[in-house]
Amino acid sequence: MKLRSIIIGSCSLFALAAGAQAQSITIATVNNGDMIRMQGLSDRFTEQTGIALEWVTLEENVLRQRVTTDIATGGGQYDVMTIGAYETPIWAAQGWLAPLDDLGDDYNADDLIPAVREALSVDGTQYASPFYAESAMIMYRTDLFEEAGLEMPQEPTWEFIGEAARAITDRDNEIYGICLRGKAGWGENMAFITALANSMGGRWFDMDWEPQFESPEWNEALTYYVDLMTDAGPPGASSNGFNENLALFQQGKCGMWMDATVAASFVSNPDESQVADSVGYALFPTNGEFDNHGNWLWVWSLAVPASSQNVDEAKQFIEWATSEAYLEMVAEEEGWANVPPGTRTSLYENPAYIEAAPFAEITLEAIEAANTTNSSVQDVPYAGGQFVAIPEFQGIGTSVGQIFSAALAGQVNVDQALQQAQQSARMEMDRAGYYR
Repeated sequence: MKLRSIIIGSCSLFALAAGAQAQSITIATVNNGDMIRMQGLSDRFTEQTGIALEWVTLEENVLRQRVTTDIATGGGQYDVMTIGAYETPIWAAQGWLAPLDDLGDDYNADDLIPAVREALSVDGTQYASPFYAESAMIMYRTDLFEEAGLEMPQEPTWEFIGEAARAITDRDNEIYGICLRGKAGWGENMAFITALANSMGGRWFDMDWEPQFESPEWNEALTYYVDLMTDAGPPGASSNGFNENLALFQQGKCGMWMDATVAASFVSNPDESQVADSVGYALFPTNGEFDNHGNWLWVWSLAVPASSQNVDEAKQFIEWATSEAYLEMVAEEEGWANVPPGTRTSLYENPAYIEAAPFAEITLEAIEAANTTNSSVQDVPYAGGQFVAIPEFQGIGTSVGQIFSAALAGQVNVDQALQQAQQSARMEMDRAGYYR
């Protein structure tokens, strides 16, 4: 049976109700490869349901600003929002999201990876549906490592990464030993830098909610980051986020890239990557002292704001876009290696996917290793891996991200950056009433 027949025949999944009137819903999403692919395939949803789709596709930082403003004010501009593991529980607790515990049987909620489903739920009720989930890992050029006489350990240390990055840097030929996020944003450079600090024993706050940026652990982490990127990173790194580093790696200009596991399908796709045949994968590093890789767990998911006037139609779209049938459709069109990863147990039990995706096993290992309740070896009063799960973090994280991006650009030194971060975070936490 053809996949198209399966999809059209699934009345529960796509709500092909007789006499359904044509309607339109507006979807706000991020401009990464998986979401753009979803947009390209979405004509099929409209054909099957009669529901027209209006797309607002934005850069990550801009998307977060727009949807946060809209949902906090009840603006109702969007019917479907692309949000993550940070926003979902906070917004759901505020009553800002419609629950998604009534999707059809074909959605198969029990197939969702437990940690992923839990990240999008409050008190057992799911409020967003995962489109893809990710942790962090290393992607590296096996050919450059071989030329330099290096062998990547399965669980490397930061010391090894620093030595290897400097060894394979060849600025004359525009090959940079390592590419890391430098663009300011709580979900951009601070995602990586927080994971780095976690793996070195750092934490954002102590048990009294006092910021910890002037601690030895944060000094070690930020010094390592700035020095490594100065020695082995690309020019203009303070402006590079996920998409910019992805392009550099695909063009053969990065020897290593530490970022989201979801990038693996893009760097290994010969239609998109010039180095697809020479990419290896390894776990996010440790400092050699703590068994803490700093792995994050992030879930780009689709949610319905309570302010939407088209809740039922929005749920139909979410059910379509995050279903097992959607994964099969992408596999048929683009190959199994390019399906959105990290959300469903069945995907990692599928021999066709395992064979097509050499990164599948390490992706699942990284996701399952992520510890979002104890992200540091020190005690912390918050949940979250590469973020702090409190409402104030979005503003604080962005402010600190701007300071650290300035340090990478050489506008301030490490000590000055950490002092400014400490003051900025302390002021905002005081204003929010954490010390009363």
